[in-house]
Amino acid sequence: MARENERLACSGIALRLEIRQRRLGLRGPLPCSKGTAARPVQRISLGLPVTAAGVAAALTQLEAVQATLTQGSFRWDRWRRRPAAVASAATAPDTEPTSIPSEAAGKVAPLLASFEAAFFADPRRRRRPAGSRSTWSGAYRPYLRRLAELAASDDAATAAPAIDAALLERVLESYPLASRSRQQCGIALGALARHLELELPPDWRDRSGGYGLHVARFRGLPSDARILELVEAIPNPRWRLAYGLMATYGLRNHEVFFCDLSALAPGGDRVLRVLPTSKTGEHQVWPFQPDWVERFDLERLGHDAGGLPRVCTDLRRTTLQQVGRRVAEQFRRYGLPITPYDLRHAWAVRTIHIGLPDTVAARMMGHSVAIHTRTYHHWITRRDQQQAVDTALARLRAS
Repeated sequence: MARENERLACSGIALRLEIRQRRLGLRGPLPCSKGTAARPVQRISLGLPVTAAGVAAALTQLEAVQATLTQGSFRWDRWRRRPAAVASAATAPDTEPTSIPSEAAGKVAPLLASFEAAFFADPRRRRRPAGSRSTWSGAYRPYLRRLAELAASDDAATAAPAIDAALLERVLESYPLASRSRQQCGIALGALARHLELELPPDWRDRSGGYGLHVARFRGLPSDARILELVEAIPNPRWRLAYGLMATYGLRNHEVFFCDLSALAPGGDRVLRVLPTSKTGEHQVWPFQPDWVERFDLERLGHDAGGLPRVCTDLRRTTLQQVGRRVAEQFRRYGLPITPYDLRHAWAVRTIHIGLPDTVAARMMGHSVAIHTRTYHHWITRRDQQQAVDTALARLRAS
């Protein structure tokens, strides 16, 4: 805990973690409850255990308090409640609850709070706190909310375990087949089941899978010519550069603003380094097509990354999800008939067509080979079949 407090001090945050009566809490200058401008040193009891999971949950609470202090929206009535209630309501930096509202969660609340604490205590996630908060907010919380709502509305819940495999199956089946939401629900509930040591049906993966780019909306990806044409619809030069980065490097929306762009300067190797603060951590990515660096005038960013749109990237005041949302909103504002992720998918398919190994492309995109194969199954299968056909025909001609 001393290390965490030292890190907070280096970050310029005045709040600290402390232990009182064998429970974790917060201590630091907080608004006077009498409404004056003074900020005396005060305490907030969190009621969390002094464990690795408890410290992780306490840090999440501390970030929530710090966010409200920065925004001027701190209210004592939120924190003056039973410690158990505080412990089960971790929040993200944008003050939106990360865990499930107690009125919806009912008897499953302690189990979900335990899962959340374990999620943020994972050493791999603690190395990338901003990405972990974004993942929890977008990829876990919505499905746990659905679980809590179903559990609360189940008349038989009082006679059954708070969370069991049957409830998890009901939640999964509430999402459409072969949809992205169903796939993500399966991943989130699978992680919850492992945490609770619940045994899932053997066909769980098959029932929750099936999502692929070719299935979801049969997405009509833009051709390279179309991508070059659409940039003309963007009047703002800053957003043109952002568009060019996504098209050339297959970046996620938010990654545009979390890259080391120095390699774009003349003489550089043009290999971008996506920073550790991004969703999936640090990785390197090469341009495809390479000549698009000049075509989109990206070299100027090697000298001045400030040429990108002015978007808040201070993760003490925003989240990766909010940064990404700004990009998507801008595409809609300009009336572009594609989404930012269409540019990313087009980049991936381009690497498949030129024969880049899937393991290399997946690493550049910052996701696993399994996700890469599942998402781009249609194009990968076509490539592999074409290679097999070409090999067979070559042997036939040689004979």
